[in-house]
Formats: sequence, structure tokens, C-alpha cells
Amino acid sequence: MVSQDELYREVADSYGSSLDRLARAYEADPEARRDLLQDIHLQLWRSFAHFDRRCSLRTWVYRVAHNVATGHVVRQRRIRKTLASIEEIESMPSNDQNELAAGQNKALERLSGLIQQLKPLDRQIIVSYLEGMDANSTAEITGLSPANVAMKVHRIKNVLTRWFHEGAPHAG
Repeated sequence: MVSQDELYREVADSYGSSLDRLARAYEADPEARRDLLQDIHLQLWRSFAHFDRRCSLRTWVYRVAHNVATGHVVRQRRIRKTLASIEEIESMPSNDQNELAAGQNKALERLSGLIQQLKPLDRQIIVSYLEGMDANSTAEITGLSPANVAMKVHRIKNVLTRWFHEGAPHAG
């Protein structure tokens, strides 16, 4: 049986550059990207204690990495929403602009809710797309072909547009 440390070393050697690219796709700030990459590596090492080979090592690696990166993005958005610099406060919009921003925030919240109603794979694909990942990067994470990812992005965008304008089916 291969040990947790041996699995981790194999993954670090085989997928290190891919994980770096994944982190780069999720985080633009170099310091935060280093933290994200370190967290991905830590969580991968931890995850190998539970790796039962029901899926390929590659699939396991990208699932763990994607989940860590997604959590990172969510945490960073929360932090950025709660902290404001003095420059941001000084440049805050007027009441008219606040109303427009509130409408945009409501639309974004609605879109977020619609995305949450998608099947997990479709949600993963569209979130990757919205985070600026290309079809090749998303294909690496999901195991789909880049052409299939591109087709699914197109279809998901159409479904979300229809749901947004006509109303989404209720989750149940």
C-alpha cells in the first residue's frame, strides 16, 4: 500500500505545475496565490489519508484543488466586502448610484441563487467560467474534453438567461 507521503510526493511531482496554473486562475494577487497554493498542497496531503482509489488520482487531485480554490474565493470575497480602505470610502457612490448598485447586487444575488440550482458538474463548470478559467483549465478539473466544456458553458449560459428572465424551476 502506498503511504500518504508517497502519494503526495507523486502528485507534487506530476501535478505541481498544473496546480500552480489552477491557483493562478483563481487568484491574481501573488501573495494570496502562494497562500492558496500552499493550502491546496496541505489539503491534498491530508486528503490522501482517505483516498480509496474509487476515482483516478488525477480526478482526486483536481477535485480537492478545485474545492480548496473555490473556498478561497468565497473567503476572499467576504473579506473584501467587510473591509474598505479610506480611498474606497471617499469614492463611495451617491444615492442615485447606490440605488443602481443595489439593483445590480440584487441581480447578482438572483443569478447566484440560479447557479446554486444547477447540477454540481454544471455549477462547477459555470463557476470556473465566471472565475475566468478557459475551457482547457476547466476540462482538466472536470475530466471533460475542452470542446464539451465549451458546449456546456454555452448551454448553461442559455439556461441561466432563460431562468433569469422567465423564472427558474424550484429546487425540490
